[in-house]
Amino acid sequence: MSVQDQALCQSLPKAPEEHGLSASLTVLFAIAVGVIVTNLFAPQTLVGAIGASFGLPEAASGLVAMAPLLGYAAGLILLVPLADLVENRALVLRMLLCAILAAALAALAPGLPALLVLMVALGAACSAIQILVPIAAAMVPPARRGAVIGDVMSGLMVGILLARPLASLVTDAWGWRGFYVVSAGAMALLTLVLVGNLPRRRPETQASYPALIASLWHLLQQEPVLRRRALSAALVMASFSLIWTVVALRLVQPPFLLGQRGIALFALVGAGGALATPLFGRFGDRGWTRPATLTSHLILLGSLALLGWAGTSEHLAMPVALAGLGLGVFLLDIGVTGDQTLGRRAVNLLRPEARARLNGLFVGIFFLGGALGSALAGLSWAWGGWLGSCGVAAVFGLLALLVGRRA
Repeated sequence: MSVQDQALCQSLPKAPEEHGLSASLTVLFAIAVGVIVTNLFAPQTLVGAIGASFGLPEAASGLVAMAPLLGYAAGLILLVPLADLVENRALVLRMLLCAILAAALAALAPGLPALLVLMVALGAACSAIQILVPIAAAMVPPARRGAVIGDVMSGLMVGILLARPLASLVTDAWGWRGFYVVSAGAMALLTLVLVGNLPRRRPETQASYPALIASLWHLLQQEPVLRRRALSAALVMASFSLIWTVVALRLVQPPFLLGQRGIALFALVGAGGALATPLFGRFGDRGWTRPATLTSHLILLGSLALLGWAGTSEHLAMPVALAGLGLGVFLLDIGVTGDQTLGRRAVNLLRPEARARLNGLFVGIFFLGGALGSALAGLSWAWGGWLGSCGVAAVFGLLALLVGRRA
């Protein structure tokens, strides 16, 4: 174990809430976060369908993918700190009820402004994910925290990576509004299951809500590990969101000419990257945080080079080019998964009494990066097409590599 990781573990007192986490409860946590997170990334593959429905120009298509990520970041900063103040089970269930309502209303949105507002609200309610993850982390000792976070995060990453193909398949059958009907139903079913199985967790913090929000800035100032890991995660998330937003635009063009069903099958390829999540969590537990972080960033950069080549080479047969893009997004997802899993593990070792706020800051900052990447996707596509978009994503990757050298 590295000196940094030893210091982090030694600084943690044994938390009173550490009672153990059963395998079945771990699976439930993983499924829960996977179901909820689909609402944040499905719009990346629905930009074409939603844009066509409301007459949105390509340069502004990133707004559709950005809205839920922006709402999620706001929820992480404004709602997740409540988990350090009020009983967590009740908070999660109430946020899920809000998410169900927002998704149902999104299916009925009369115009783009209303849809964007509802998508922001839905994203904010989905920040319940980052209350579930600290609950799981609090139930195990620090030595096992990386493994448990990796296991739960595998559900999150599967949800992220399956969101696009599932949304494409549902849209192909029932239109983009059908996706939000299905999402509302899935979250309603999940809520019923969680009512009987989610353990209660009452925080020890006695501060007021304004004091908790004010403390976020102090935590960011006082924790250099949090700052570095959040910045690194934000940069790789920007690259990830940008590519997955424009890939839907690239695949409908020659020589691919894929419809929603074909895009769905293509997006399934990236879901394999979620298999790396537990692996990186265990790398962190063994003290290999720095080399594993470097590896994840190099994989990300290599994937972008492959994507740029496969998507623009005029000498490749279509099946070969499509296979190159598939391998590229698979490697991209592994690189992003590695950075986020290692970052989340490091943050969860910092302060048990502020775990929800630390998670809120970490994930809120990296989802701001995701929102930035989505917002830039339409602009980079209009400016430089596929190759230009890959180049912008690579700039984010290079910056992450520089930041990650000190992780």
